Amino acid sequence: MDHLWSPWRYRYVSHVPDDSSCIFCDKSATSDPEHDKQNLILWRGRHCFSLLNLYPYTTGHLMVAPYAHVAELSAIAGEALTEMMHAAQHAEQILKQTYRCDGLNVGFNLGRAAGAGIAAHVHMHVLPRWFADANFMTTIGESRVIPEELETTWTKLKPFFASL
Repeated sequence: MDHLWSPWRYRYVSHVPDDSSCIFCDKSATSDPEHDKQNLILWRGRHCFSLLNLYPYTTGHLMVAPYAHVAELSAIAGEALTEMMHAAQHAEQILKQTYRCDGLNVGFNLGRAAGAGIAAHVHMHVLPRWFADANFMTTIGESRVIPEELETTWTKLKPFFASL
C-alpha cells in the first residue's frame, strides 16, 4: 500500500480556531442577497443552507449546514437532515453538469479528531473529483491549484440553486 503524506492538512486541522464565533451562524445571520454573494451562500432553505467552502479542495467544493448550531449529527432535527440530503442530491446534479466531474466526495467530519475545521457546527461537504486531481502540486508541492476564483464559482453555480 502506498501512503501519500500531506503535512499541510495537519497544520490546518491542528489550528485551534476562535470559538467565540461560528462562521456558519455568522454567514447565515442575514438574508440580504448582497451579503449572500459576499458570504458565498448559494441557497437558503427552511432548516439549512448551502455555501462555497472558503478553503476548497477542488473547484466547486461546497457545504450544506443546518441553521441550528449543533456539533453532532444526532442533534440535527429530522426535517433539517432531510433538507440537507435533498440539497446534497441537488448539488450532486449541479456539480456533475457544471464541472463534468468523474465523481464526488460527500460527507461529514464530526469532531476535531476527524478533521472538522469548525467542529462546533455540523456541516456536510460536497465536492467534485476528477481522476487526475491528485497531481504533483498536491503531493509534492504541498499546494492545491484551484483554477477558478470563488466569486466566479459562486456566479456560475448560484442560478442552479434557485430551483431547489
